[in-house]
Amino acid sequence: MDQLDNDKKELVERFMYIAGEGEKVAIEYLNLCDWDVEASIDYFYDTPVLVDDALLEELYNRYKDPNIDMISVDGITLLCNDLEVDPQDIIMLVISWHMNASTMCEYSKMEFLQGLQELSVDTVEKFRDKISYIRSELNDENKFHDIYNFAFSWAKEKGQKSMALNTAIGMWRLLFAEKKCHLLDHWCQFLQTRHNKAISRDTWSQLLEFFNKVDTGLENYDAEGAWPYLIDEFVEYLNENGINHSKMVAH
Repeated sequence: MDQLDNDKKELVERFMYIAGEGEKVAIEYLNLCDWDVEASIDYFYDTPVLVDDALLEELYNRYKDPNIDMISVDGITLLCNDLEVDPQDIIMLVISWHMNASTMCEYSKMEFLQGLQELSVDTVEKFRDKISYIRSELNDENKFHDIYNFAFSWAKEKGQKSMALNTAIGMWRLLFAEKKCHLLDHWCQFLQTRHNKAISRDTWSQLLEFFNKVDTGLENYDAEGAWPYLIDEFVEYLNENGINHSKMVAH
């Protein structure tokens, strides 16, 4: 890209951000469309990128557990090393969402292959090029909603209907780390001091609605609304402890 003028570099960066592809693909499509970025994006989406099944199989075999037909913790650790991301990075949750993985820290062969097909990835290099796009999906409100709700089934223990409290708190802190959610610390403290039990799916899903719809001063909170009892108790806890709008914002 160093050989391109500044205007073309900007077009390449725009294409890469929107399409979630690397520099090589961006330049190829922009060249085909005479450097019209809108036309090149349209053409890109009208001609889906095909993946090589043999390369997909090679990738799967690279990470596959040697003893069972799936990718387990060691394989995911190797994948993180290849992608140059921390295993604790929220990006691994978003990747697992793309794969529709049923359990944290493991991928079945079908989950892994279908997820990479959806991402149009069949090499480590292409996967690495996708990371910035995958991370940007967290800024899409609809996708974040889906990722948030996916996280409940993904993170809870197999066979359990609820999520262990410590796991839930860890997941909330991960999901809202960059959302500047002023109520989150108060919510976690409330659960640890007043609840100290597993979190139901209903509470999990409704909390996102609460954070999105109710302002930090609680002026628009409807006590007669259909909130789970735990959220009603949380509001009472805030009022009892005199945690007002200014304190939340300053927190």
